[in-house]
Amino acid sequence: MDFMTGLKRTNYCGDLRITDAGKEVTVAGWVQRQRDLGALIFIDLRDRTGIVQLAFDENTDKEIFEKAFAARSEFVLMAKGVVRERSSKNKDIPTGDIEIDVKDLRVLGKSETPPFEIVENCQTSELTRLKYRYLDLRRPDLQKNIIMRHKICKITRDYFDENGFIEIETPILIKSTPEGARDFLVPSRIHNGTFYALPQSPQLYKQLSMVAGFDRYMQIARCFRDEDLRADRQPEFTQIDLEMSFVDMEDVLAIGEGYMKRVFKEALGVEIETPIPRLTYKEAMDRYGSDKPDTRYGMELYDLSDIVKDCGFGVFSGPVAEGGSVRGITAKNAVTTLTRKEIDKLTEMVRGSGAKGLAWVRLNEDGSMASSFAKFMTEDEMKAILERADAKAGDVVLIIGDVKNSIVYSVLGALRQEVAKKLDIIPKDKFNLLWITEFPFFDWDEDAQTWVAMHHPFTSPMDECLEYLETDKAQVRAKAYDLVLNGVELSSGSIRITNPDLQNRMFSLLGLSDEEAHAKFGYLTDAFRYGAPPHGGMGIGLDRLVMQMLGCESLRDVVAYPKVQNASEPMTECPAAVDTIQLDELGIALKTKEN
Repeated sequence: MDFMTGLKRTNYCGDLRITDAGKEVTVAGWVQRQRDLGALIFIDLRDRTGIVQLAFDENTDKEIFEKAFAARSEFVLMAKGVVRERSSKNKDIPTGDIEIDVKDLRVLGKSETPPFEIVENCQTSELTRLKYRYLDLRRPDLQKNIIMRHKICKITRDYFDENGFIEIETPILIKSTPEGARDFLVPSRIHNGTFYALPQSPQLYKQLSMVAGFDRYMQIARCFRDEDLRADRQPEFTQIDLEMSFVDMEDVLAIGEGYMKRVFKEALGVEIETPIPRLTYKEAMDRYGSDKPDTRYGMELYDLSDIVKDCGFGVFSGPVAEGGSVRGITAKNAVTTLTRKEIDKLTEMVRGSGAKGLAWVRLNEDGSMASSFAKFMTEDEMKAILERADAKAGDVVLIIGDVKNSIVYSVLGALRQEVAKKLDIIPKDKFNLLWITEFPFFDWDEDAQTWVAMHHPFTSPMDECLEYLETDKAQVRAKAYDLVLNGVELSSGSIRITNPDLQNRMFSLLGLSDEEAHAKFGYLTDAFRYGAPPHGGMGIGLDRLVMQMLGCESLRDVVAYPKVQNASEPMTECPAAVDTIQLDELGIALKTKEN
């Protein structure tokens, strides 16, 4: 095996152009492929910037030619030579006009045959690729994603620095204050029987930084939540975290909008129009059935309750009588796609989501109508439904009714998304940002039969809602706001409570005794006694932002070393058992699971 003695890289493979012709260069990288044409050998050498062709011919030193002949995929090479114009050009790559006439070649590392080909859009199973993630990360498409993530982080730090923010690192080992998702716990060796927690967010520390007078804080923070995974969730994730003093909601949103405008422009060359549109939580639910709606397409919800409240169809009139509602969506020009068979599949989907069934009307192109419920309705009632639905020939109307409006909204919202995918009406190159404001402060927990905080307990209620705190929790709205991009929640934030009396009042309303509240959050409320400025902030999910900007289907495409569905990492096979000595030092005994 050769060494690098006397050679130093002068250029990256993908940076060379026809203007470099005649220049002596040294490049290094991995063999993408080797082509042996007898008297000619070509090697495509790849590094993170791209591919350049190395050329070996009758004028090449025999020893160097033999090294090129022996090179195989994923060998690590360093080559020195002169850039020259190619006789047969390749318009598919930026370096396709040139090649390197190699004068010196070093083999720095040999490779076994890799378990899959290192190419873009590799079709090998994801589990195999994740087991060999270091090879998977050599693929150009993944490398571009990770490099773009780096670029976005650089833009992020520059933007917030220019706007007066100070980056402050907050602790990774903190006190456990489980609210919502489960904490990851870390046992203490020094204090046996006690535990640290990994932070779900830097929430309390960033608020304390405002009390400390730093005025504007930001951090690209690692956060941890022990929850079930989805395509847009990981147990450890990265958050662009910020907090600002002496501000109201408008100030925080302005900073968030400025950041979105900057990052899209500099990273993608995309202009984001500001101000970003806003919807209240109620408006979003009424129109889209979701507090994170995708507004790239229409198919908005409409309320049919007033039309069907006295009809002879109990599936409609019953829910309205019990305080629920009946709502629908209209899939335009969908009668060919949404066949009876497809509607049956959608019916199974909505039943699995909690609805009792799906009512439908298909308006055929020839003017005829098929419906699952028309025989129970009067002619006037059907006419009114179709008018409200704005339904024409070729359209399909889908309707959900339930005594719980939450089910009607959530099921129709999910149905809207599924139908849009089936109809292929979602634009792929559009970025629709949206603020959702005025969230309910409290959320009713059906299992516990009690009111809980919809956000965290440090969110401030809207001033006009303070009178309802004890008497009508359903009427209380929060100074909270989410930023949504193409149906994905990117950010959540709020203006915080800084009045100690109001904070204690909120803890009491959430069922925390004075002792419990002080044990969990006493250090924060104690700090508020020493002069807390009004403050608010937000956390922007970096992983989700990069995923959406690049149009990826999964967070695993933008995270270098991700976990899989069961929160394990196939490459290192973690989590893993530890030996008894480590457990003894921690004072921990394992409880054996019974079969």
